Amino acid sequence: MFDIYDVINKAKSARATDVHLSVGNPPIIRVDGFLTKMQGFPSITANELRATVENLLGEHDILSGGKETDFSFGFQDVRIRANLYYERGNPALALRIITKKIRTLEELGLPGTIREFCERDTGLIIVTGPTGSGKSTTLAAMIDYINSKYAYHIITIEDPIEYVFEDKNSLIHQREVGRDTESFADGLKYALRQDPDIILVGEMRDLETISLALTAAETGHLVFGTLHTNSAATAPERIVDVFPAHQQKQVSLQLANTLVGVIYQRLIPKKTIGLMPIAEIMVANSAVKNLIREGKIHQIESIMQTAQKLGNVLFDDALLKAYFSNEISKETVIGYARNPEEVAKKIGWTGI
Repeated sequence: MFDIYDVINKAKSARATDVHLSVGNPPIIRVDGFLTKMQGFPSITANELRATVENLLGEHDILSGGKETDFSFGFQDVRIRANLYYERGNPALALRIITKKIRTLEELGLPGTIREFCERDTGLIIVTGPTGSGKSTTLAAMIDYINSKYAYHIITIEDPIEYVFEDKNSLIHQREVGRDTESFADGLKYALRQDPDIILVGEMRDLETISLALTAAETGHLVFGTLHTNSAATAPERIVDVFPAHQQKQVSLQLANTLVGVIYQRLIPKKTIGLMPIAEIMVANSAVKNLIREGKIHQIESIMQTAQKLGNVLFDDALLKAYFSNEISKETVIGYARNPEEVAKKIGWTGI
């Protein structure tokens, strides 16, 4: 008999971050970024997977969203972020394993500038990067830092809820899209009437949500949000481009007035075992704000390069720091670098 909790337990022991369940395959796990079949499990039948899905949805009181459903649930010392989808008429599950313990910024090895962002009481802080880059873990560490230090009312709008916070000095209300609010935009709109100090928006994915996030930041709240971009410097352009041309000047002014900073990160294989976050940091100083107002966003990266004493960190420099700290290998540095030829010169690599 197929037992999903047995699969999760063994996946945890194998240090897996993800589990994939589909008809005709044994459970497949992702460890250190690579997929592998779980040993000791036969291929899953359609009946087994359908029964598993029905049990999960019923046991955890999940509202099904039809052919695709996001949900989360707790199991032992982890939380599971799940997505149910269908392929060739059969159900499939993608499970992300998240430790219930919220790691600190120090444990994650993130730059001190991120802690400085958390000391602000108004403005917009964006965490960006590809899917599976640890954005949720970094945001959780930032919120928990504030929770440990300040007496604020914090509202999170998530899809689904991943890390569950305990009230320390702050009062935290976590709202899940689909269960507690209809959408990110609705959650944000009504959050402004719920006396928040801080609002976390799980994903700034559309014009209305981004517009409301900017308004919230402009009206005296500290707002955290996520985007998918390829660098810290391109996040402002991504926000402005969501809006129609006739609104972009006004949005640029709003963004320049509210932006605190952008964190772009990726998870990189360590030299030993496991993954570590490599973070690029853009501090929204007066020069960056002026470029955003003037629509010269393409010049932001050069400002980051010349103003590193203010806390700006370029991605390749963060990679090099990890390499010289003996945390990642030469091959990893070159493989993930934006400018591999330049990085190769700095580490004496002749393989390019």
